[in-house]
Amino acid sequence: MTAMDNDVEEGLALRPKFDAAGLVTCVTTDAATGDVLMVAHMNDEALRKTIATGEAHYFSRSRQALWRKGESSGHGQRVVEMRVDCDQDAVWIRVEQHGGAACHTGRRSCFYRAVTKDGELSFVEADRVFDPAKIYSR
Repeated sequence: MTAMDNDVEEGLALRPKFDAAGLVTCVTTDAATGDVLMVAHMNDEALRKTIATGEAHYFSRSRQALWRKGESSGHGQRVVEMRVDCDQDAVWIRVEQHGGAACHTGRRSCFYRAVTKDGELSFVEADRVFDPAKIYSR
């Protein structure tokens, strides 16, 4: 183990290891229940804004743009705790989910389908909190 590895793995400095696209994966869970709400990406600006404001910010790979969770839907996320993994190439945030839905499909979580033994998908949390056609057509 090099001194740099030891500093990243055992030190107290935040030194995120961004990938070639300048992103780090972020797992977002509900602070009250522990349920996984979503997996997204952060660039350096999203990470800094999340730390500075206490509101979750992400980087959209499809739109190539920074976004604050809830800016379109009103279903924002207040960060309760942020952690990094051992080599600082992944972030985990525990949030208070406002409005009841984290997924752009209107569901509470982005993980609303289970994979069956046959390799098919089965809805396990199909109910929508909001109608995405009404929210995102503004």
